[in-house]
Amino acid sequence: MPTLKSRTKSKEYRILSFLNARMDLPSTDKQHYENLEKGYNGELLFDQLTLMLQNDLYILNDLCLQTSGFFQIDTLIIAQHTIYPYEIKNHEGDYRYELGNFYPKLSKNEISNPLHQLNRSKLLLRPLLKSLGFHLPIEGDVAFVNPNFTLYQAPINEPIIHPTQLNGLMKKLNEIPSKLTTRHKRLADQLITMHQTDCPFTRLPHYSYDQLKKGPLCADCYSLISFVDVQKKILVCDKCGHSELVDSAVLRCVEELVLLFPDLKITTNRVYEWCGRVWSRKQISRILKQDYTLVGFGQWTYYE
Repeated sequence: MPTLKSRTKSKEYRILSFLNARMDLPSTDKQHYENLEKGYNGELLFDQLTLMLQNDLYILNDLCLQTSGFFQIDTLIIAQHTIYPYEIKNHEGDYRYELGNFYPKLSKNEISNPLHQLNRSKLLLRPLLKSLGFHLPIEGDVAFVNPNFTLYQAPINEPIIHPTQLNGLMKKLNEIPSKLTTRHKRLADQLITMHQTDCPFTRLPHYSYDQLKKGPLCADCYSLISFVDVQKKILVCDKCGHSELVDSAVLRCVEELVLLFPDLKITTNRVYEWCGRVWSRKQISRILKQDYTLVGFGQWTYYE
């Protein structure tokens, strides 16, 4: 069964990953980053299950859409007769459901209600589908994916999938009578086209170029690599041991620089400094010329 829109890290998550490695994030932003990381890992767990589905369904991951307002859908599954949006949560530990709200088991501090998030997505998705010429019923669930999660006092009539019910959910999706047509494919393509890459929910701390630590980051663990053997063509992370070709590492540094500072011009000197001055300007220039176009002359030269 095809996954028509794969899951990628959001722009917000990517930026916070880089900032977390290069500065001391304020505690609230650090917590926000850790929540994004945990949420993304939970979504990947759900993806591992949906990838094994054999039924005639379309899967669209991580949609940010706009009708009368913006809304996000972690996973949307299109079947012949029904649309299934899923709100995926990676909460860990003991929680309780009380008077329509969710709380840690021994706390009075309620957490954001995932059922409200799901209901809002359904509410905004319905007129959007109608505008595209589809009047299919919408059914979906909040899926708790962490095996170490327990929800006490959960009502059986709410659309909640517990960790022990995930396999049952996949079995149900596999057994839904579904034969997709070109019309369903057109719907999926339209929703993908409408996806907003810059969602308004993004929350980032203030940061500046000068305050950020310089040097290459590990592609695997996002650690700032403190030791670089400039004589070798391979960059090895001194924390996790991940290895990468130097050319690839430099180009990643450039992509990171563009993401963090989209208004900065990419020059050999700028990349040389951003990489921590561990590789020579000549080496940086050679790598940039392979993947970027040189613009301008003399001291006004930069890359696009």
